[in-house]
Formats: sequence, C-alpha cells, structure tokens
Amino acid sequence: MLEQYMPIIVLLGVALVLAIILMSLSRIVGPFRPNKTKLNPYESGMDPVGQARDRYSIAFYLVAMEFIVFDLEVVFIYPWAVAFMQHGVGTFFAMVVFIVILFIGLIYTLKKGTLDWDMKNIKFEATKN
Repeated sequence: MLEQYMPIIVLLGVALVLAIILMSLSRIVGPFRPNKTKLNPYESGMDPVGQARDRYSIAFYLVAMEFIVFDLEVVFIYPWAVAFMQHGVGTFFAMVVFIVILFIGLIYTLKKGTLDWDMKNIKFEATKN
C-alpha cells in the first residue's frame, strides 16, 4: 500500500531538500546590505502609520473582488470558447448573459471610482477613534 505513495514522498523530499539548499545558497552567496528603508514594513503601497486596527478604504476590497471576478470569467469563458462549435445556440446566449452581468459589475465599480487610484480622489472611510 505504501509503495503507491512512494513517488509522492520522494517528490516532496526532493522539493524540500532543494528548497532548503536554494534558500541557504542565496543567503550565503547573495548580497545582504540592510538599511533603514529596506527594513521598514510595506503595507499596500502606503506607509504603515497609525494603529493596526485602522480601517482600509472599501476601494481595496472592491479591486480585489474585480480581480477574482475576472479571473473566474476567464476560467469559464476559455473552455466554452474551445468547445463553442459543439454546443447549441443556448450556450451562446447563456455566455452573453454571463458577460453582460460581469460588464454591469465593471460599470458599477467604474462609477464608484474604485479603479481611479489618484490619491486625492480616493475617499478613505476610516474613522479616527
């Protein structure tokens, strides 16, 4: 029974050993010149000032949702496009409805201004306590 899992165990072992070797090698051979700027934490393109409990603007979450939605769109449209000729007209109209719904969501986020990353136009919704 265990011999069926042996290739997976060997692969995991090789990957673990290779990862340890490469990380150690880069630490030994690579340059290490820390300075104050490099050692500062980096948070979403903004300087990490204030409390960790401060709220982020909803724009960050809406943009993340846009990326997820359009990644899922590609996952659904690509296989459909490959097998387009094998399906009937009903699947074409179903895909048109799917794309229209996603387009309406994109128009909504464009109207909200979440994709406009000019810092003077971003409305931060964080409140000071």
